[in-house]
Amino acid sequence: MTMMQSWVEAANDPQGDFPLNNLPYGVFDAGQGARMGVAIGDRILDVAAVDHGQDPALFAAPSWNAVMAAGPAVWAALRARLTDLLGDATHRGAVAPHLVPMAGARLLMPFTVSEYTDFYASKNHAVNVGTLFRGAENALPPNWLSIPIGYNGRASSVVVSGSDLRRPWGQLKAPDQPLPTFAPCARLDLELELGAIVGQPSDGMVSVAEADAMIFGYVLLNDWSARDIQAWEYQPLGPFQAKATATSISPWIVTAAALAPFRTPTPARERPLLPYLAEPGPMLYDIDLTVSLAPAGGAETQLARTNYNQMYFSAAQQLCHHTTSGCPMRVGDLLGSGTISGETPDSCGSLLELTRGGQAPVTLEDGRTRRFLEDGDTLTLRGAAQAEGYRVGFGACAGTVLPAVDRD
Repeated sequence: MTMMQSWVEAANDPQGDFPLNNLPYGVFDAGQGARMGVAIGDRILDVAAVDHGQDPALFAAPSWNAVMAAGPAVWAALRARLTDLLGDATHRGAVAPHLVPMAGARLLMPFTVSEYTDFYASKNHAVNVGTLFRGAENALPPNWLSIPIGYNGRASSVVVSGSDLRRPWGQLKAPDQPLPTFAPCARLDLELELGAIVGQPSDGMVSVAEADAMIFGYVLLNDWSARDIQAWEYQPLGPFQAKATATSISPWIVTAAALAPFRTPTPARERPLLPYLAEPGPMLYDIDLTVSLAPAGGAETQLARTNYNQMYFSAAQQLCHHTTSGCPMRVGDLLGSGTISGETPDSCGSLLELTRGGQAPVTLEDGRTRRFLEDGDTLTLRGAAQAEGYRVGFGACAGTVLPAVDRD
C-alpha cells in the first residue's frame, strides 16, 4: 500500500506519524474545552464540527466510547468519510477552519477505560525474567506455552501520556531482612507494551476471529512496575500494589483498520495450542517500538528497540481466552500485551531485563547510569508501522517520575 495524499500538507511527510493512511482518534483541548479529534499531519480535526455523516450524539461527550459502541459498520463509515474530507481538496474550504495546531493543544484521555487486564505474552520477556529468578531450566511456568497468562489490573490508574508518576510506597523485604519495611519503591521500572481497546461487548465466549473484530484500536502502554514491592507481594496471587500506581497510554487510538496492512503471523508453536486459540490468519502487527529515558536536565537516551511481532500470543487470542469463563467484556476494556522484548539484549522492554535485575547498569548519553528509574527521569515510548514511503505512528507515550510523598 502506498501513502494516500492529503490536502493537509504536513500529512504527506513520509517521516510523519499521522498521514491520511492513519487517522487516529483522540480527545484534545485547544482552549475551548475537551473535543473529539482525529490527527492529520501536525493538525487535529475537530470531528464534531464537520459533516462526519454520523449521529451527532456519538460526539456529544469527549470520549470515543460511544463511537466504539456503535459498532464496526459505523467505524468503517466514519473512517471512509474522514478520509474523503481530508483527502479530497474540494472539502478544504469547509474543513480547514476546524483544524487546530497539534502543538498548541492539550491531549486528554481518548476513551473511558472500563476494565484493565495486563498479560504476560512475550516469550522473550518471560524467559528473561524467569531465568533471573528461577534459572534457565525453569524459566517458563509449565502453562506458559499453552495459555495467555494475565491478571486484572486497575482501570482507575490508567492515565494519558504527559501525566507524572509519583514514586509509590509499599512493603519491601530484602532477602537478608527478617521482616518487611514500609518505604518508597527503590526499584521502579517501566514495561513497554501495546494496549488493545475492546470496542464491542461480549456475552459468553467469543472465537479468535470474533475477538479480532471486536478490537477498535491500539495504544502504546507503559505499565509502570515497582519491582521490589512486587517481589514481596506477588506470591501466591500475583501482582497487586506493585502494578497499581499508574499505567500510561498514548493519547491517540490507532485503529485496527489503519494497521491492517501490517498484519503478520504469530510464531510457530512449540506446543500445539488447544483448538479454541487457533488463529484464522495473521493476528500480530509489524510495529517498531522504542523506549527512551531522559534524566532530569539531561539528553534522551534510547534504551531499547523491539517490535510487536515478537509476541507469542496476539491480542485477539488474549481477548478470546478472557471470555472463556463467560466473563463479559465491555466497550472500553483495555488489554495490555505484556512487556514486549526481542531476542537481543538491546531489545528488552524493561530495565529489569536490560540491567539483568540491576546487576549490569545501563549507561546514558551523559555518562550517568541506571539500574532502575530515578526521580526526575522521563520515559518515552514511541511506535510506528513502517511501509514504503509512509508510516502509521502512535505519537509518544511519556511520563516523568516524581519523588515519593513524604509520610514522616
